[in-house]
Amino acid sequence: MAEDARSRALAEIAFCENVLRKAGLNVLSETFRDTAEIKAWDHYPAGDIFDPASGAQWFYHCHPAEEDAPEHGHFHCFLRPEGPDGPIHHLAAIGVDAYGGITRLFTVNQWVVGDDWLDAEATIALLPRFDVEMPRPSYLVNRWLTAVFAAYETEIAQLIRARDLTLAAHPAGLPAARDDHGLEVTSELLIRQAEAGVA
Repeated sequence: MAEDARSRALAEIAFCENVLRKAGLNVLSETFRDTAEIKAWDHYPAGDIFDPASGAQWFYHCHPAEEDAPEHGHFHCFLRPEGPDGPIHHLAAIGVDAYGGITRLFTVNQWVVGDDWLDAEATIALLPRFDVEMPRPSYLVNRWLTAVFAAYETEIAQLIRARDLTLAAHPAGLPAARDDHGLEVTSELLIRQAEAGVA
């Protein structure tokens, strides 16, 4: 990725976060805007977010709370290249802390999200299409997610290739590896807050 494009995307991440911060908000508070109670495993917002123009889709969820855990939960991001009734492909997940700061980027095994499998290069080809321009739950959250994918496209591509290498090395072989419930996270990259555009 060209360095100027990466810089623009990082600037957009910071812009979205700064606008929200002016009102005492962040990407998580906006994601939970219409939520009375946050429950582990539930999707937020209910029904997921889908952009019919790009085919981008996402939801947020958290696991049962663990004391002193750095991660509150994560955004699972997908692409439906043929529209809402076509196949769905998981691209990557974005882990965040309780204030919406990025903690990590990671990929998951197929059983975790039950998506339609694509190998690494076909999945990577979908990354530039992840572009969410929807008003719900917040236009700024959607632009923030889009900017994260743009800023870290190279790193996400590397994670997707690492995902396939992890699965290929599984002793059970493919496709059994993709259904191994003992293997959840297939690759990850920890992100420093300064890199994520947080002031």
